Amino acid sequence: MKPIAKLIVTAAAVAMSTAVLVAPARAAVEAPDALVKRVSTDVIDSVKADKDIQAGNTHKIMDLVNSKILPYVDSDKMTAQAAGRFWRQATPAQQKQLAEEFRTLLVYTYAGALSQIKNETIEFKPFRADPADTEVEVKSQVNLTRGEPITLNYRLSKGPQGWKIFDLNVLGAWLVETYKSTFASEIGKNGIDGLIKKLHDRNEQLANKPLTKTAQK
Repeated sequence: MKPIAKLIVTAAAVAMSTAVLVAPARAAVEAPDALVKRVSTDVIDSVKADKDIQAGNTHKIMDLVNSKILPYVDSDKMTAQAAGRFWRQATPAQQKQLAEEFRTLLVYTYAGALSQIKNETIEFKPFRADPADTEVEVKSQVNLTRGEPITLNYRLSKGPQGWKIFDLNVLGAWLVETYKSTFASEIGKNGIDGLIKKLHDRNEQLANKPLTKTAQK
């Protein structure tokens, strides 16, 4: 992965992991900007206070990602958009496998990012949307202790279970677009099954690496 892509994925993962911890009942009725604003500071503070997570405790980090983060990320929609036109060409079985492997990759990415949270804070921009909108964008920036702030925008869609994040913009680049070119290249060479295998192999590699290094790779 290119350096800018690494930065986008890592920063987006940190953003995801600090923005979607919320009780299901409240998520169904809470406005998207309120959802992101309310939980981000709480989760950042929680991670900072948990020495086990900072030290890379695999069990605690993976449990947090699977139970508190992924339920509020629309990984199926994210996968479909990353695959682009090839998604419609895939069989239902291939779509299922691709979504599962991509979701697993996101789990490892988010898990590795959790242990990287140190002294970041998030500043939100004024939110503008029509009450009838089913897709919105929440704009913010991540303030670092060193370096310039990182522009960070969230795309959320509203479904039967409330608002879910399906894309992020970091430094002007959307996360789905970053994966789209990689997916298209691999599918062009080896087809849908080739992409599924590549993601599976990558997940196998990540499974054998310390989580503290996952966000850096």
